[in-house]
Amino acid sequence: MKVLGISFGTKGGTNDSLCVEALEGAQDAGAEVEFIQMSTLNILHCTGCVTCSRVLLSGKGNTCILNDDFNWLLDKMLDADGIVISDPIFEEGASGLFHTLMDRFGPRLDRGNNIINDKIAAQTGGKMTDPRILQDKVISYMGVGGSEWGTRVQVEHAMHALTTMWKVIDNKWFPWAKGILMDDQRLAEVRQVGTNIAKAAADIAHATYQGKPGVCPHCHSNLFYLDPDNGTATCSECGIVGKLDMVAGKPKFSFPDEQLEKAHDTLSGKFIHGNDIKDKIEGEFLKTMKTPEYKERKKGYRHFIKAIKPAKAKAVASK
Repeated sequence: MKVLGISFGTKGGTNDSLCVEALEGAQDAGAEVEFIQMSTLNILHCTGCVTCSRVLLSGKGNTCILNDDFNWLLDKMLDADGIVISDPIFEEGASGLFHTLMDRFGPRLDRGNNIINDKIAAQTGGKMTDPRILQDKVISYMGVGGSEWGTRVQVEHAMHALTTMWKVIDNKWFPWAKGILMDDQRLAEVRQVGTNIAKAAADIAHATYQGKPGVCPHCHSNLFYLDPDNGTATCSECGIVGKLDMVAGKPKFSFPDEQLEKAHDTLSGKFIHGNDIKDKIEGEFLKTMKTPEYKERKKGYRHFIKAIKPAKAKAVASK
């Protein structure tokens, strides 16, 4: 049983320490542990080229055009049974580096897209995806904040697991965490995250969420998009649409049962989304791109203005 810890904070900083604290808890519970410091890796930004989705939805396998440390990191993550992530809170949400990881997971690691790939590949003799991508895994997140601003971080973290359909065991947020290493009570919470992930990794099939229940009874999110035009509420994490009411002084979210089939973290919801992309983007839009009218319109934008770039810095001669 392997548990991987990944810190997105400053090298040697609080996030590293909390990640290691959780790994110590996992090790005490019987796990083999490894630690990765993300700032030491070269992880490029996703360019949005959609190569990964086009290749997958054509049954040609799992790939990315970027050449960096991501494939090494992905191999480590896929090889682990459980993962613990420690991430500093930026502007109330996840760090930019975490968002880069999440974007690189994007369509490429979406379980639905990879299943669609394998179905097409089996029929056409294409390339099957790495079977580890379709395996269940457990993951926990810790948002580490310097103040109490962090109301988006739990949803942004859970969006990462939504892509792969990995089971979230803990999704914690530690505000005012600058002095947390001297707070034995909160350090015990961090260590428990490691203990919980190790126990979950030992029996993934029966692993369950260990955190505080959220307003959304499906994914435990507390963040919603409220539509003032029709009075609906949409869970910002799983995408279920329903109503948000106050019952006995507490918010209560209710939704029709059929909404579960459209939830972003279910296979049925992923197939709906994947097939929509396949038909509307890979089908209709690719045809549109080949038309003379589309090419002429694009040419107009390219000719209107050229992108500016910073001047190259002059090399300073060594004395």
